[in-house]
Amino acid sequence: MKILIRAVGKMRDRRLEAVCQEYVERARRHLPVVVDEVEGDADLLRNLPAGTEVVALEPGGDRWTTTEFIKYLEQRMLRGTRAIVFVVGGAEGLTAATVKASHRRLSLSPLTLPHRLARVILCEQIYRALSALRGEPYNK
Repeated sequence: MKILIRAVGKMRDRRLEAVCQEYVERARRHLPVVVDEVEGDADLLRNLPAGTEVVALEPGGDRWTTTEFIKYLEQRMLRGTRAIVFVVGGAEGLTAATVKASHRRLSLSPLTLPHRLARVILCEQIYRALSALRGEPYNK
């Protein structure tokens, strides 16, 4: 399985970018993880691999615990899902069309998060989940 993170806009803060990259590099020890920065919402769902499950990050989505997130990834791995793409909108969030085209909706917090910080949290949770699935300790 492959995990893609598609996000609108570039990470402007070098510190946030470094934290995000650190978690992505750690997660890549377990599975291919790719971060794509796209120009706009219309580009989020373009050219996805066949069999990709789309998860929209948005405030009205399901609120999973870390354990539920781990179970979600585990189930997708067992079912043979080829790829999961997590789509992160820009400052205005995702368009209704993108949310509608998604298979699932996920809220990372009941708080409103800046989209760049949401990307960092997502990268960390992916790394945490993959470490747990491999039975490895979580390296802080």
